[in-house]
Amino acid sequence: MALSAIATVTRHCGLCSPSSFSSSPLIHITRTRKLVTRRVSLPTRMSSFKPNSPPPQNQPSTENNLTAPYGSWKSPITADIVSGSSKRLGGFAVDSVGHLFWLESRPTESGRAVIVKEPGKPGEDPVDVTPTDFAVRTLAQEYGGGDFYISGDSLIFSNYKDQRLYIQSISSKDSAPLPLTPDYGGQSVCYADGVFDSRFNRYVTVREDQRESGINAITTIVSVNLSNNSAQEPRLLVGGNDFYASPRIDPKGERMAWIEWGHPNMPWDRSELWVGYISDNGDVQKHICVAGGDPILVESPTEPRWSSQGELFFVTDRKSGFWNIYKWVESSNEVLPVYSLNAEFTRPLWIFGMKSYDFLDHHSQNTLIACSYREDGKSYLGVLDVTQGKISVLDIPFTDINNISSGVHSLYVEGSSAVHPSSIAKITLDDQRTKVIDFKIMWSSSSISEMYTSYYSWPELMKFPTDIPGQSAYAYFYPPTNPDYQASHGEKPPLLMRSHGGPTAEARGCLNLSVQYWTSRGWAYVDVNYGGSTGYGREYRERLLGKWGIVDVNDCCNCAKFLVDSGRVDGERLCITGSSAGGYTTLAALAFKDVFKAGASLYGIGDLQLLRAETHKFESHYIDNLVGDEKAYFERSPINFVNRFSCPIILFQGLEDKVVSPDQARKIYQALKEKGLPVALVEYEGEQHGFRRAENIKFTLEQQMVFFARLVGHFEVADEITPVKIDNFD
Repeated sequence: MALSAIATVTRHCGLCSPSSFSSSPLIHITRTRKLVTRRVSLPTRMSSFKPNSPPPQNQPSTENNLTAPYGSWKSPITADIVSGSSKRLGGFAVDSVGHLFWLESRPTESGRAVIVKEPGKPGEDPVDVTPTDFAVRTLAQEYGGGDFYISGDSLIFSNYKDQRLYIQSISSKDSAPLPLTPDYGGQSVCYADGVFDSRFNRYVTVREDQRESGINAITTIVSVNLSNNSAQEPRLLVGGNDFYASPRIDPKGERMAWIEWGHPNMPWDRSELWVGYISDNGDVQKHICVAGGDPILVESPTEPRWSSQGELFFVTDRKSGFWNIYKWVESSNEVLPVYSLNAEFTRPLWIFGMKSYDFLDHHSQNTLIACSYREDGKSYLGVLDVTQGKISVLDIPFTDINNISSGVHSLYVEGSSAVHPSSIAKITLDDQRTKVIDFKIMWSSSSISEMYTSYYSWPELMKFPTDIPGQSAYAYFYPPTNPDYQASHGEKPPLLMRSHGGPTAEARGCLNLSVQYWTSRGWAYVDVNYGGSTGYGREYRERLLGKWGIVDVNDCCNCAKFLVDSGRVDGERLCITGSSAGGYTTLAALAFKDVFKAGASLYGIGDLQLLRAETHKFESHYIDNLVGDEKAYFERSPINFVNRFSCPIILFQGLEDKVVSPDQARKIYQALKEKGLPVALVEYEGEQHGFRRAENIKFTLEQQMVFFARLVGHFEVADEITPVKIDNFD
């Protein structure tokens, strides 16, 4: 249950009287924006974890620091800043003349997503391309991605309200979008991950059709005629399997590659790469399975891409279990490794439109690929010389990299680090394409993040033992950090543990102001990559198969115990939070273990059987692979063992969530209320699976903080927060 998009934050005294309560968010923040383009040469650091030896933080300790309990420190990183200043990046593209466009979701506009063009001249503001009555977002497979595509002067995008495809000129400021697909009423037909086919002047895209069944949608690859810019029924090109992604046309328009997979697999379990030959009338014929068709060879190919010479490259994890780059030899239908490394050159296909590598223009005949890979908890950017079979690692400040796009004599990279929020950087390389000449931030999710650098806690990559002898798991630990405060001698900080969503996902150790909100107030924070997380190969990812609710829970508990035994945190003030699948791990840890003293579940899962019955098609068999038989479904559902809960819980839920229904949170809330445990439920109208509105992000963050402070923290928060009513406590 991953999120569809990259994560999007005065002197007050004391806590308001418990007799004053608020049941809904009251504050809405509106901010102006200005693009700040800057060159960056900041060093990056990723500390290694050493028990009983706290690392030096990024501010000196002084004798003038105020002494106050952990958790009560005053911080300039307020919930308003966390929620209102951080935009979410939904993708980016570079047009044929080198102009950068990006898709940003704005919490201050209720999460509305807008395509923006970089300024025409230095000092000017970026320009919104999307008209005010449109929002760019596809709901395909619920998590979306691949929302827009640029070709020449044309922008094609999915409109959120009706999910139709529209075309718009990017050179004319007053160009109105024109619909390309029929109006089926509502959001029943969605499109994603499309590309332009110049041979037939059409747009080739994945279509998800829910007109016959919302739970069992029909997914196909279709084409949309662009000749007259009028709405017309798309033409079917490929269909018959459960899921499709990444249709890619070769430079001559003669071949199309795509990814497909079927139940019960997720695309990272097993998938197939196919190539079809395009006939003179535009049909896709003579299908060839390039990778994934061998029942003995387990692999999950993804991200097919054609070079300018018409060679097909892709990423797969055959044999080694790590996603590496491969090449298809068409004449012999043979797959050859381009470069082998025990590292991940891509991410799981939760969303459409991922781009972990791209081809670089170069004067030589060698094929050069700009690529990113993930190794031992850190991302690297490199240039892969296909002919020589070697990678030149590029020195840039980012330690976490997502998407890459080649520009005109440049390279654009989406990344972040311990001090950089989610950003797009323009990188200029030397003539040999092996060294960085210039690194310039073109867009940042938070334009004010540099103001608080001295308050940032640096992530420490830690390795801790699991229940299996000789086996380890990983996490990022953030110690409390505030240049103005110190704790009393001998006091140890409270800990907030985050169990990430997915569960096939990864904590990445990059700047997140919501994490710094906690650490700058005196909390320790740990982000766990439990067994089943990505970034460490297939074997690590498959630790969770059949054991969801066991491996993840045990790893989270072992991580907390490890930190307690290492003297880093207070064992009596251990709290846990998680969203979606991470919310399930949170609830399961609270129901089946006695390690944590309180928890927060954000649209989390309490009833696995209900989730299986109600979830959307994309994940309808995912849970079977993670859980197992009916007995396991019952025994690992926290809702069936309410008698085992023994600590306070606060729940947050969007009322339009189609992945985890609101009934899940309500059932947990009612059961805990009847049992007599302190519990609170906050529901948000208009929110889906993941909160997008600034006021709701702010409210959720503040209410978690004050909930933990009141019930387990033994301190008063420095912010003025009106708490929600806690049943069986207030």
